[in-house]
Amino acid sequence: MTDGLLAWRAEFPILETCTYLVSHSLGAMPRGVRDELRQFADEWDHRGVRAWHEGWWELGRETGNLLAPILGVARDTITMHQNATVAQLIAASCLSFDGPRRKIVLQDLDFPTNHYLFEGFRRQGAEIIYVPSDNRVRAPIDRLVDAIDEQTALVPISLVLFRSACLQDVRAVIEKAHRVGALVILDIYQAAGTIPLDLAALNTDFAVGGSVKWLCGGPGAGYLYVRPDLIPRLKPANVGWAGHASPFGFETGEIRYAEGVERFQSGTPNIPALYSARAGYKIVGQIGVTAIREKSLRLTRRLMDAAAQHGWALNTPDRDAERGGSVVIDVPNGAAVTQQLIARGVIVDHRPDAGIRMAPHFYSTADEVDEAVELLEELSTVKHVTDVK
Repeated sequence: MTDGLLAWRAEFPILETCTYLVSHSLGAMPRGVRDELRQFADEWDHRGVRAWHEGWWELGRETGNLLAPILGVARDTITMHQNATVAQLIAASCLSFDGPRRKIVLQDLDFPTNHYLFEGFRRQGAEIIYVPSDNRVRAPIDRLVDAIDEQTALVPISLVLFRSACLQDVRAVIEKAHRVGALVILDIYQAAGTIPLDLAALNTDFAVGGSVKWLCGGPGAGYLYVRPDLIPRLKPANVGWAGHASPFGFETGEIRYAEGVERFQSGTPNIPALYSARAGYKIVGQIGVTAIREKSLRLTRRLMDAAAQHGWALNTPDRDAERGGSVVIDVPNGAAVTQQLIARGVIVDHRPDAGIRMAPHFYSTADEVDEAVELLEELSTVKHVTDVK
């Protein structure tokens, strides 16, 4: 079968030097990033402070609008931020936790930053509820739905769990939250760019993520989506001068919120990160996430079949409908084996209580997957893997 997506390999120089199977952690850099950052440098160099009024100030909205079709949302519903943690903080600051509705309901398998962030809201009166899981692969959705009640203010949930790549069916969570008057923050970090999304149809209140992974946009370009009907109604407490209706009026005192999604902005935007994110967004948007997903399922299935043949433990759901873009393989001495894989030019990573995470993307080949499996077989059978040279 001809793989038309391999034509894009030439846009990612690192693929010429190694087998890159770590896009779940840091996507390969598109060649076009250099041109985008050169444009930033030229504008700063040649235009100086004038650049703010010659495009920089609108860059966040424009970059969000490049991302919007990938997420399945309307234009002008996304703001760009330093990272997903900041984006969640801004979203959560729209609520108060000093009344009877003060619960924040979380899953125990969520990414740690979410726990750290929302634990801080205890100081504002929030009650933090953790829904336990029975294993490290899946978090029981029905148990989470049951934990949401009339005292729940907020439900942050990951669409794809970071340790296992488990793709969660979150629709019932959103529907239950809305029935009792709670809001949902959907963390799509491990989904955007590899799983087709229609957040508008899903009706989530907020969505957060970053550009580091499948979007191939690099660090420093997190994003916050807000459901359009909520934008004029919500007033974030964690806001900065960029969220003001007239930021260059420099009014003091209480903020006068911008009318549109800009009201969720904080301080000075991260202009170079916005430039660096654009090349990846454009490529993913041009390919289409549906085509990316089809290839991802083929290559992750290839990995999983090979792992099963070798008798390796898999900490990833077997069913395609439950799996994101990664495969997590647990072998003895996994952390040391990972370092040896990297030393041999197969770039992967390892997570405690999970295993070796491998993530083919649209630019990966079937041969690369097979070669990675062969090397993993060789290294996993060495008794003292740390001595392998």
